[in-house]
Amino acid sequence: MNGLIGRKIGMTSIFDASGKNVACTVIEATPNIVTQVKTIETDGYDAVQLSCGEAKEKNVTKPLQGHFKNADTTPKIKVVEFRNYPGSKTLGDAVDLVEVFSEGDKVSAIGTSKGKGFQGVVKRHKFSGVGQATHGQHNRLRAPGSVGASAWPSRVFKGVRMAGRMGGDRVKTKNLKIVKLLPERNLILIQGSVPGCKGSYVIIEK
Repeated sequence: MNGLIGRKIGMTSIFDASGKNVACTVIEATPNIVTQVKTIETDGYDAVQLSCGEAKEKNVTKPLQGHFKNADTTPKIKVVEFRNYPGSKTLGDAVDLVEVFSEGDKVSAIGTSKGKGFQGVVKRHKFSGVGQATHGQHNRLRAPGSVGASAWPSRVFKGVRMAGRMGGDRVKTKNLKIVKLLPERNLILIQGSVPGCKGSYVIIEK
């Protein structure tokens, strides 16, 4: 698995080769630092740990401060492990976006979706409501309707779709296309939407 950690900047649009206007998400992927290299001999599997984003030392625990010090780098905000990372990486190496991606690549984006708070069934589960506001109906257009049986089983089954907290979940969007790379500014332009709010960290993997 090949990838990088980036930070979502926002959205823009560019014109492709055919003159079509394409909506893009802008990801800032500053060089990721290798903070740990795992091998089959020592850990039982191959993996490379990458870190991104500058953190204040006072906000980092002492064990993590020592962990970053071993890699001869400053404390980082986001730490992600990539299994079976191609190529040979050593502690403290910087991985640039041009080493991993090229224009036209298909990638997956992993992030935490925007939190929506407590929502009803129409917004949360795409319910259509009970029906029209006729035949004695009153304030039922966005109601969930029946949720269980009567005498048996005399309870509501687990997993019934109801109102509740929505968003704030780990979301993976697949088959996104990289339409442009701006290595001098550490920017990746990805066609379509990427989960997460502006300023959040996302994982871009091939």
